[in-house]
Amino acid sequence: MSVVRLNELMEKMRLTNLTPEIDPSRIKIRQPDINRPAIQLTGYFEHFAGERLQICGLVEHAYMDGMEEARKREIYSHLLSFPIPAVIFCRNLEPDQTFLEIARGSGIPVLITRQATSSFMAETIRWLNVRLAPFITVHGVLVDVYGIGLLITGESGIGKSEAALELIKRGHRLISDDVVEIRRVSEDTLIGTAPEITKHFIELRGIGIINVKSLFGVSSVRDTQNIDLVIELEDWDKDKEYDRLGVADNYKEYLGNRVVCHKLPIRPGRNLAIICEAAAANHRQKLMGYNAAEELYERVNAKWKNPQDLDED
Repeated sequence: MSVVRLNELMEKMRLTNLTPEIDPSRIKIRQPDINRPAIQLTGYFEHFAGERLQICGLVEHAYMDGMEEARKREIYSHLLSFPIPAVIFCRNLEPDQTFLEIARGSGIPVLITRQATSSFMAETIRWLNVRLAPFITVHGVLVDVYGIGLLITGESGIGKSEAALELIKRGHRLISDDVVEIRRVSEDTLIGTAPEITKHFIELRGIGIINVKSLFGVSSVRDTQNIDLVIELEDWDKDKEYDRLGVADNYKEYLGNRVVCHKLPIRPGRNLAIICEAAAANHRQKLMGYNAAEELYERVNAKWKNPQDLDED
């Protein structure tokens, strides 16, 4: 199960720790959902999601300021008895000393951000959804081609890295070589990233390891990319029938999500990079509503419906 350490969230969202005696690196966040404890401050704790991050905005802070001291201690003690990863106050609104005292005693970090509550919540949920999404690793190369996330797979030594290098030289961007981490962030979206240890590196047999970012500049790499299209490289088999029209799409499934997949036969003289580039451009065109194979099919049908046109030809 994926987890995020609280100190990672603090670094990403630039949070200030009001309880420095509590080590945030030891606290794990296990789900991307968050909660605003508005109704809990009134004393209602039924169905309280106490394992989530708790976000306090202007309304919660104003209500807490108006509570009597005895009531504060009662509500705060109950609220902070749950296994909350952290309580975060937005808009630079600091909690009172009673809250900080009880939070320290309960071992729950209290953090603060200058961001507005709604924007902070949206960005936090988005980031946690990616980090905590279920993921797998696959053997392949992920490249951003015309904004299309192109995952190139195939047996070792078939030419995936060489194709990626040529695509990079043509102005496209590398996400990961050799190992791609795929995360399912929604029912429609898969996101690919590189393992931290191999980020920006490509292995070329006979040459060794090269750093793409150093050789081609920062514009030649990116950290994440949606996976929109899969190209499977395989050795050419003269006895096998390959799709020559592309009227119907084939799919590859990862983590329950389907991605359009093309099998690309390899033989001497074929320029893999240009073919991959054309496949990505064609896929993008399909997403915009145009399908060249369907247009050809309609033209052929129209010809057969008008035999006189065939005679004239």
